[in-house]
Amino acid sequence: MSKKKSVVSLSEFKAGEPRLIESMIASGGEIILTQNGSATVVVQDYETYQGLMEALAMMKLLVQGEADIKMGRLTLHSRQFADLKERLTPR
Repeated sequence: MSKKKSVVSLSEFKAGEPRLIESMIASGGEIILTQNGSATVVVQDYETYQGLMEALAMMKLLVQGEADIKMGRLTLHSRQFADLKERLTPR
């Protein structure tokens, strides 16, 4: 199913909420709510929201990794795994 964006006034959303939410979930889209003619809120299903949050977290990790590379904060895989093995080995 294709993702669909709907732009709806807040009062229209309140009046037709169940139908609008069912349609949004079925299409995997989102509803943009307007107030006084301006977009103010986005409503989306939980699965889509979770996907966006996971993608954002991955992007943050990539940015941190790139910053580490630029700053020379690097460790060889062999050294990193040796350190982990040492810490995880029972004494």
